[in-house]
Amino acid sequence: MKKIFWLGVGITIGVMAARKIAAAQGAIGPEGLNRAVGRAADAVHDFADALRENMNERETDLRLALGVDQDPAKPRR
Repeated sequence: MKKIFWLGVGITIGVMAARKIAAAQGAIGPEGLNRAVGRAADAVHDFADALRENMNERETDLRLALGVDQDPAKPRR
């Protein structure tokens, strides 16, 4: 009975190791590299968009605070 148990444990560990190795090989190949570079490029693009949006918002706030631009909601005198 012990032998059957350890045989099952060994088979399970072998299958798990084979799956991990196959996944690692897929990540190392050209497709995996393309996916990684694509994800990094998307992250940089998203960061730059958020930065530009916040810069524009802050510039608008500063212009209104300094009186350079008039608030569109307030009527002009």
